[in-house]
Amino acid sequence: MLKSLQLPTLARAINSLRAQHTPYPPKRNLSSTSFSHPQRAHLHLTTMDQSPTNNSRNHSNRRGGRSRGGHGGGGGGGPNRDVQLSKALSKLLRHQAESAGVQLDREGFAALDRVLAWGPIKSLKPSFSEIQSAVRDSDKQRFALKPKDPAQTDSEDPADWLIRANQGHSIKLESEALLRPIVLDVKEVGVGAEGEGAEEGKGPVPVPETVVHGTYFAFWPGIVESGGLRVMGRQHVHCSIGLPEEGKEVVSGMRRDAELLVYIDVERSIREAGMKWWMSENGVVLTEGVEENGVGGLVPSRFFKKVVGRKKDVGVLWEDGEKKADLPADLKVVVPVGKGGRGGRGGRRGR
Repeated sequence: MLKSLQLPTLARAINSLRAQHTPYPPKRNLSSTSFSHPQRAHLHLTTMDQSPTNNSRNHSNRRGGRSRGGHGGGGGGGPNRDVQLSKALSKLLRHQAESAGVQLDREGFAALDRVLAWGPIKSLKPSFSEIQSAVRDSDKQRFALKPKDPAQTDSEDPADWLIRANQGHSIKLESEALLRPIVLDVKEVGVGAEGEGAEEGKGPVPVPETVVHGTYFAFWPGIVESGGLRVMGRQHVHCSIGLPEEGKEVVSGMRRDAELLVYIDVERSIREAGMKWWMSENGVVLTEGVEENGVGGLVPSRFFKKVVGRKKDVGVLWEDGEKKADLPADLKVVVPVGKGGRGGRGGRRGR
């Protein structure tokens, strides 16, 4: 075939073959106009990722990684800066304030300037406006911020402010100071049906229409074995007043990926066991549980109205305090991300 080709034609054929086997892009073109300043696009994306409006999307896409240098955003798959700050605040205010030498008052508030001086938060160098955003824009309303002097609401000096986690503490705090009691009849404690007559945000609240705890298939055998839900490493069992997909006033109290729904008869638990229930500022229903059969911090399974799976192939497991069915034998059971270290494997613990 090559013999029949004229020289110019042969040359073009050879050049064509070379082009097909040339790596793209050639090394000499990396600094060309079409590939110049790739870091600018990276920085632009980082700026977008740091905006509050993108916080929830980035959080869901970047779980499990660590960013480099504490600035989040591009590269490495780590959480963005907003998520880093929120996690650091939660860690300190919920769990490590005492060991860090940060004093909490009866209501769980800490001096903001002391909080900002804690190493992991200090390394992020957050501004006061970033702290405000972390409180205001938290998808679950995890934090509360208030001035030391109610007249100094315009101050931007951290020394003039107090901050707290609304719930989720492993640090021992007085529920009465931190939370609002849930009672059978608010009129019995001297306030109106809507809490009139009580200090704003402090008065008792009536039993919510729905109180539901979200858990996972992996933990259900342990819940049954222990006789109910347990507080585990926290002060309280956490519940929601509805399901995440229902929206409305449902802000927190349940992870969106929960596989089992445990509906609890709060009114009956108060009447029969004297169980104390509370409402946090961000609408989470909480209880310390009771002690039964040597097990403390327990919400006994006899107070389970219904336990039902969120998947169609998992029906009602428990109803009116009695077992109705087991989990399907062929059901895929996986310990959820973030729960393996605290919740054990294979459902040995009640969650």
